[in-house]
Amino acid sequence: MPIPYLRKLTGKDRSQQANRHLAFFLSFIAGAINAGGFLAVGQYTSHMSGIVSSMADNLALGSIGLMLASLASLLAFLAGAMTSALLINWGRRQALQAEYALPLMLEAGLLLLFGLLGGNLEGHQWLFVPLTVILLCYIMGLQNAIITKISKAEIRTTHITGMVTDIGIELGKLLYWNRLKPEQGRPDVLGDRDKLRLLATLVTLFFSGGLIGAMGFKQVGFIATAPLAATLMCLAIVPIFDDLLKFRRKA
Repeated sequence: MPIPYLRKLTGKDRSQQANRHLAFFLSFIAGAINAGGFLAVGQYTSHMSGIVSSMADNLALGSIGLMLASLASLLAFLAGAMTSALLINWGRRQALQAEYALPLMLEAGLLLLFGLLGGNLEGHQWLFVPLTVILLCYIMGLQNAIITKISKAEIRTTHITGMVTDIGIELGKLLYWNRLKPEQGRPDVLGDRDKLRLLATLVTLFFSGGLIGAMGFKQVGFIATAPLAATLMCLAIVPIFDDLLKFRRKA
């Protein structure tokens, strides 16, 4: 990818187009991580609704160990989102070009760690599974907070429940029959086609990422995380390099 494009994609100066393009990349990666993680540990880690529900179910059934495991997953997702906020706000206070690239680079490193854990601890399921679930939940929280901060809470990438809901709302608006004329005092109900295209693209990319992630994990195992980590590093490297050059000139 061209350097100017990458600079706009994850740099400090934002545009709506850059936000959307970054969301496309991250939605695909989130789908791949979520699906690959399920094949690794038998649990989806991108949405907290199911995890919070499982906490309630396990508590009601007296399965305190499972309830605590779900609580750890929830706290890991929360910690990931907190980490993104800390890094982004720190970068902003330091006037860095890489304020959004820093958590992306951290996510890339953690994905490599996920592959390392899988390659070395697969024979120790009692340790590998809980560590992997916590790590993946942390990564999902980290990523979701990045695009949430960038888009001012307009876009999410790690879970699609809200996106599918919004697609349904916009489709309902498009199908609505405006029988009354505008001059009768009531504005027409109109669907936002641009928003609908954006949401449909994000959902499609999440599904495509999940399909490719699952197939990759099935075929080559944990090494399938390497291309995802490399993609994130590629997205983040230009603003980080710009800051390093700036600090070097000042030194």
